Amino acid sequence: MRKNIIIAGVGGQGTLLASKIISLAAEKQGLFVRTSETIGMAQRGGSVSSHVRIGAQNVSPVIPPGHADILLGFELAEAARTTPILAKNAEGVVSVDKIIPVNVSLGKGVYLEKDYLELLQKALPRGIFISAAPLALMAGDARTLNTVMLGAACGAGLLPFCADTLLGVMEECIRPKLLKLNARAFELGAAAGRK
Repeated sequence: MRKNIIIAGVGGQGTLLASKIISLAAEKQGLFVRTSETIGMAQRGGSVSSHVRIGAQNVSPVIPPGHADILLGFELAEAARTTPILAKNAEGVVSVDKIIPVNVSLGKGVYLEKDYLELLQKALPRGIFISAAPLALMAGDARTLNTVMLGAACGAGLLPFCADTLLGVMEECIRPKLLKLNARAFELGAAAGRK
């Protein structure tokens, strides 16, 4: 089995932790996995993308254009930025929530929300578009957006492992006092992904 997954968001959304959870889940299933991250200039608020290649031996850890099977888009504009990497039959979960970049808030750029959404809907005709930020807040903390997105991808059947595997890996990666919170976020996301 081969799956090429791209996770796109901004710094502080937990994209790297989501990548780690997916990678460890793949390893637990005995699957070969490679990862690569691109981190923007700013630690918080900068562009962040993770490439996870499952079952892709003897290839680069970076997904080439037209080869990503799955997109997890944590932020609308950053998700739109990945469309050249997506395969023709790609699937994905995209949060329609937006984080306004600094250049836009300073009046030196424009956030083209409608255009980004249309581009993504065209690239992902079977894509799932959710508002993940309110679900993270409903779980109890905005910082659980990453586990909401993992849950949504799992609930939609996009990931090659079950919820129990992902939740088990989360126990290894997340501090014990935050586990219940993140499990709740995962379940809220899974419910959104199943709709």
